[in-house]
Amino acid sequence: MDTKRLILATLLSASVFIGFDYFFPHAAKTPDPAAPQQTASAPAVSQQPAASAPVADAAAQPDGPESRIAIDAPAVQGSLNLRGARLDDLVLKNYRETTDANSPDVRVLSQTGKPNPDFIDFGWRAPADVAVHLPDATTLWKADNTHLDATHPVTLTWDNGQGLVFDVALSIDQNFMFTVTQRVHNQTGQAVSLYPYYRVNRGYTPETNGGMLVHEGPISVIDGRLNEGSYKSVRNDGVPPNNVSWSHQGTGGWAGITDKYWLMAVLPDQAAQVVGTYGYQPQNSTYQVGFTGTAPIQVAAGQTGSSETHVFAGAKEVRLLDQYEKNLHVPMFWKAVDFGWLSFLTRPVFFVLDWLYSLFGNFGLALLTFTVIVKIAFLPLTIKQMRMTWKTSRLKPKVDQLRARYKDDPMAMQQQMMLLYRQEGVNLFGGFLPLFIQAPVFWCLYKDLYVTIEMRHAPFFGWIKDLSAPDPTNIFNLFGLIPFDPSHVLALLSLGAWPIIYGGTMFLMQKISASSTSMDPAQQKVMTFIPLLFTFFMAHQPVGLVIYYSWSNLLTALQQVIILGRFKAADKKAVVSKP
Repeated sequence: MDTKRLILATLLSASVFIGFDYFFPHAAKTPDPAAPQQTASAPAVSQQPAASAPVADAAAQPDGPESRIAIDAPAVQGSLNLRGARLDDLVLKNYRETTDANSPDVRVLSQTGKPNPDFIDFGWRAPADVAVHLPDATTLWKADNTHLDATHPVTLTWDNGQGLVFDVALSIDQNFMFTVTQRVHNQTGQAVSLYPYYRVNRGYTPETNGGMLVHEGPISVIDGRLNEGSYKSVRNDGVPPNNVSWSHQGTGGWAGITDKYWLMAVLPDQAAQVVGTYGYQPQNSTYQVGFTGTAPIQVAAGQTGSSETHVFAGAKEVRLLDQYEKNLHVPMFWKAVDFGWLSFLTRPVFFVLDWLYSLFGNFGLALLTFTVIVKIAFLPLTIKQMRMTWKTSRLKPKVDQLRARYKDDPMAMQQQMMLLYRQEGVNLFGGFLPLFIQAPVFWCLYKDLYVTIEMRHAPFFGWIKDLSAPDPTNIFNLFGLIPFDPSHVLALLSLGAWPIIYGGTMFLMQKISASSTSMDPAQQKVMTFIPLLFTFFMAHQPVGLVIYYSWSNLLTALQQVIILGRFKAADKKAVVSKP
């Protein structure tokens, strides 16, 4: 009975692993360069309150050459386009596309007319029944500085020639957050009402790689509610004339477009009443996510009206997002990182790993230390489970006798066996408890390795340069001696050194476990096949997870040797002490 439970538990684990392999991605892919690109036209505006819907500017074409202001801050560099006052050129200084030292920096904002355009724009809209000349995508602004950095803000100015002077003050901090303050100076002699807007624009449909594991696409939090939209739903469910697929009115919040590791988001005044929207402009293949004020800003004659927002364009560093959430009072900004529905476990596991990393300076060593902590935490359950297994194996002769005696009466046989187990204090399901309790730990590690940028390109030792990626070596090309990658022919022909080590540790653990149970030859063949199956499966998983399980298996094998040794010694002592 115990052997059957062991096989069942192993097959259950295999099913879980195979499910992970089927539903979740193996490795991140680069965006498809053949994806639809945005034209040079400006996107249509997002939906406004019904009483003040804006006039679309999608057909507007910039006229004349571009003029740019350089951006050079500690974490980012790029430029600001004075034509339309757009943030559309930004790379991250501390992140590269690959682990290659010569790899280009990661780009988070890109100009229209170039591959994969991403940009952020902002401006004003007038009520539908009011005609006023407002800045748009064709407007060429004047700047009071030639560059923008962490200590030198820039103010852009434009006069509409009708008594309204607009300016935009931009500053950036030491990381990825811009502060954008729009002001309008009213010299018309009468009151003016205007609605501010802020938008994230993506002029292509990226290839998403996260599957069910990580959200990629439109995302927002308004009034404490998280909303995640897919590119497909935004593209197909838009309602004319503004092609908005989702909108929500509330106070403050944030909204943007998220990738696996990167985020573009706008964060309005957290006390402002806004409407957040997801939209798609088919004429230029542009997704738009952003906010518009629901109440117009009233600017009396001779007065100045203003609206401030923050713009995030950068890496989703967990502690940095938490810092912005606290300092800017932004609700649930940490949810830009998709910790999943078990976030109450996944986030604490990440913080433990991150703390261990701060001690050792290596996430691989942090994983090994975390494994020891988990083993110590679950040691009482492990001892209990092994005690049940040991007791069950000792009852095998009595169980065989019951089977022989009641072979013609299966119901009576089961009743007698259950009675025997009850008398001996054996819980048939005790062996499953550690498996079910440790399963969330596996999930948390898998999730953290996949979604947190802190694990991206995190090296271990030797050939492991990225714990979040599969082992790059392959036994089928003699670990690189043959200049050919057979996995390009068949994905199954990919088996790295660490997955092989993992398979060996699993086989070792299985052999030690077999010493405490009794198996017939057929069962032994089944159990011998399981390590081979898991070895090939783990070849496609983040190598950090493989290292964790290899080390865990070694510790488990050591635990089993020590605990089983004590059980055997206790049995011998009990036999000797009998009269």
